[in-house]
Amino acid sequence: MARLPRLVIPQTLHHVLQRSHEGILLFRDNEDYTTFLSWLAQAAKQFQVAIHAYILMPDHFHLLLTPSDEQGLSKFMQWVGRYYVPYFNRKYQRSGSLWQGRYKATVLEAERHFLQCSLYVEGSPLRSGLVTDASEYPWSSYQHHIGQRTDPLVSDHPIFWALGNTPFQREANYKEMMSQSLSVADMAQLDNAVQKGWLLGSASFQKEISKLTERRVAPAKRGRPRKMPKAPID
Repeated sequence: MARLPRLVIPQTLHHVLQRSHEGILLFRDNEDYTTFLSWLAQAAKQFQVAIHAYILMPDHFHLLLTPSDEQGLSKFMQWVGRYYVPYFNRKYQRSGSLWQGRYKATVLEAERHFLQCSLYVEGSPLRSGLVTDASEYPWSSYQHHIGQRTDPLVSDHPIFWALGNTPFQREANYKEMMSQSLSVADMAQLDNAVQKGWLLGSASFQKEISKLTERRVAPAKRGRPRKMPKAPID
């Protein structure tokens, strides 16, 4: 079966996931993390991609972002890889790609899923046991969202701003949401969407996005089409 093209909708929230090839450690020291972040910042500016949340894990990374045009996301990801992979290979005397195939991406309905996905992304080091508090992990946007530091890479999403009228209110509310944790079902839904590339949102959002692209935004319903009843014979 032919592979579907990625679903990319300008000015709409996207969740992006990229894993390393065979579990290779993508980031082995602080220099690797900071170098990668600097190229993310440059690419975001160059290709007009707004990054709202991120996490750099040892063997993968997540981005929650909004591209300004249809080509911006792919150019952004290609540019980052074009710089980071040669840097990494030179430093660690290796060759070949770092990535487990092409990156995964999906479109999210921001009103329903921005906060959910942002907390899911930034909670990764907690679930992996790398830290006991998400604020201890320096390679994510969580410290920015709780006011621990200002991260120039992050463009705050309007949904985050709606958490409170002041920075203190927004940061406190966001921190409280992280402490409550997401349900297993919510996390599975977010993971399934990005892995398979299907849109995640309400029926009305799905209908709206369907008008903007020729690509299917949701899997086809299983089973045979329902037979129509025969017309009565006069």
